[in-house]
Amino acid sequence: MLHTPATEPYRAPFDVLPGRPGNRLLILCDHATNALPPAYGTLGLADSEFRRHIAYDIGARWVTHALSEKLGAPAILSGFSRLLIDPNRGPDDPTLVMRLSDGAVIPGNGRIDEAEVVERTRLYHEPYHAEIKRQIDAMLGAGDVPVILSVHSFTPNWKTVARRWHAALLWDKDPRFARLLIDALEADGDLVVGDNEPYDGALERDTLYTHGTVRGLPHALIEIRQDLISEETQAIAWAERLARIIPPMLDGPALSQIEYWGSRAHDGRRAPPVPADKEQR
Repeated sequence: MLHTPATEPYRAPFDVLPGRPGNRLLILCDHATNALPPAYGTLGLADSEFRRHIAYDIGARWVTHALSEKLGAPAILSGFSRLLIDPNRGPDDPTLVMRLSDGAVIPGNGRIDEAEVVERTRLYHEPYHAEIKRQIDAMLGAGDVPVILSVHSFTPNWKTVARRWHAALLWDKDPRFARLLIDALEADGDLVVGDNEPYDGALERDTLYTHGTVRGLPHALIEIRQDLISEETQAIAWAERLARIIPPMLDGPALSQIEYWGSRAHDGRRAPPVPADKEQR
């Protein structure tokens, strides 16, 4: 049984689940933990803030571990809280180190200078991404085109507005993996599945832009609503659902090629509008 992130001390910038050789699925978890290196203490925050989504993606780590185990797929998980530095942001993103997050002022980030941001990038952000690159290079070197799935979670409510989606797929211009996942999840008949909502998948220099879009690899980001995976048994059930639908996709030609689709982050266009029938669900 996995411990919750709140019980785990900081160990390293990333954690690797090796998987089986020849498995083309690579699972990423950018916001796996709320751990902080001891030198940073709690960044001046109360312990209760580390149980919130501002510190990590609740349930995402459990889903990642269970899916990796069930499919024998390699996985790379961040080893530090997004409060320290966000691994799913580019080095020049203004939200790379948050000073205010969902109403919480982060004292330990309030007055940091550029040198400290560079140091956090060097010690935590860069090693995480270097390991992802290393894994992708190894898979390509073995003759396999990696298919990347990034696992995240989102809050059931934003401010006072309830979010109706059970899960969502975020994607940029490359629709190959995301469309297959959306169709398969909707086919189950019991889910409201977001298509680039409640967030947009086009973000320049984020994790999937860097390792998926730029390299022409099939990729998608799945967001699962946190109240549906806040217990380990729930997260395992979601992993089982994904483990059932993903393997047939990996066998098809659509996900077996390197293709360069570009990015909407470059041309200013937003995600396609949501069809009217989806709004009514």
